[in-house]
Amino acid sequence: MIEETLDIATNDGAMETFICRPERGDPCPPVLFLMDAPGIREELHDMARRLATSGYCVLLPNLYYRAGRDTKFGPDVLVKESDDWTRMRAIRTEMTIPPVMDDIAAMFAFLDDHPEMARPGNVGVHGYCMAGPYALAAAARYPDRIAAAASFYGTWIVSDAEESPHLNLAKIKGEAYISCAEIDDLAPLPMVAELQELFDAAGTRGELEIHPGVHHGFAFPGRKIYDKPAGERHWERLLSLYARNL
Repeated sequence: MIEETLDIATNDGAMETFICRPERGDPCPPVLFLMDAPGIREELHDMARRLATSGYCVLLPNLYYRAGRDTKFGPDVLVKESDDWTRMRAIRTEMTIPPVMDDIAAMFAFLDDHPEMARPGNVGVHGYCMAGPYALAAAARYPDRIAAAASFYGTWIVSDAEESPHLNLAKIKGEAYISCAEIDDLAPLPMVAELQELFDAAGTRGELEIHPGVHHGFAFPGRKIYDKPAGERHWERLLSLYARNL
């Protein structure tokens, strides 16, 4: 694999981005991998590598870059009220959708300037946790560029946030996949049911799936609540989504 960490220029600075792609063959379809709230860590690098071995050029940006280059945390970030958790939450609570949409556009520009890295044309995007809404919002904001978008246990997809994805499902032209955990305080089942109704009414192409008996974060191998069957199903769904559309 070819791995490198580069700064992508945005309207607000330099966004540190881990890029992983196959070392042989023609340039591959590009995929934007949007991090969850605990931020960039080796666990996410490993997931990017797994995706890249299937034939994709994967961009994994540090979406916390506006808060500085030291916005990476240790395992205590998962421990409520720890120092890392407190620092992460201070940054996370300032995050909104519109600036991340500008970051998506910056990644498009980067890809356009580097055809040797990735195949020109359609892009895939997927996000976990806080970034699930970002992936769906990006598919609505850039319908002619994003051919496939996935949200895995996305938080508060139905909300009063600006550009909340539930408001713009009809604008999505690509295929959307929304993966929800049955046990998730950040996306409770009544919200998921409302989202399903909106998804169906919008005529969005794709699927909303509830994974039974699993918790928020089920696809992350480093979590205590990791569920291997559901985690592997997550890879099956994601890889088939990208294979159909990119």
